[in-house]
Amino acid sequence: MSRPLRIGLTGGIASGKTTVSDLFAKLGATVVVTDIIAREVVAPGQPALDEIRTAFGEEVLNADGSLDRGAMRQLIFADDTARERLEAILHPKIQAETLRRVAAADGPYTIVVVPLLADSPLRAHLDRILVVDCDESTQIRRLLERDTESEQQARRILAAQASREQRLAIADDVIENNLSLAALAEQVSAIHDRYIALLNLPAS
Repeated sequence: MSRPLRIGLTGGIASGKTTVSDLFAKLGATVVVTDIIAREVVAPGQPALDEIRTAFGEEVLNADGSLDRGAMRQLIFADDTARERLEAILHPKIQAETLRRVAAADGPYTIVVVPLLADSPLRAHLDRILVVDCDESTQIRRLLERDTESEQQARRILAAQASREQRLAIADDVIENNLSLAALAEQVSAIHDRYIALLNLPAS
């Protein structure tokens, strides 16, 4: 190819996307994380934050004027209309910056981490889709170990995302993340070699 291979990496919340993308980075892949870009576009002084203030009011802001992510998360998971309004503000800006970074990437292939890829227009810009899969009970356990307040809230978060079946239906490649870190690293290494082979480059 005349440009790096573009791999969309997706998976449900708490499936292990960050761990997997970090392993790919160690193997030489360029990694672009849309969640990081999403945080950057709502930083104080960015136009998106002003649009959020106009749409949702001061109650979704902290005292210092930064976005109160907890308040925003509770609002959008309880109200589909609010979620859609937030997405209308953020998604075009996130996509534009993601594509800019992807276009600037070097190396043999680029991993683009997109949690909600099943419904994202970014799919049209990707060559393959890699799904990090794990069972729902594992996701809930990991969410409760993080900052989720209750199992009920964890289940609401899962219900607001694409289903496991929807993610697997769009997958070209799948990594199972119910086992050990060593088993995960073995899968990443095997898929790395597959991507290198697709580019007709020598394996590492």
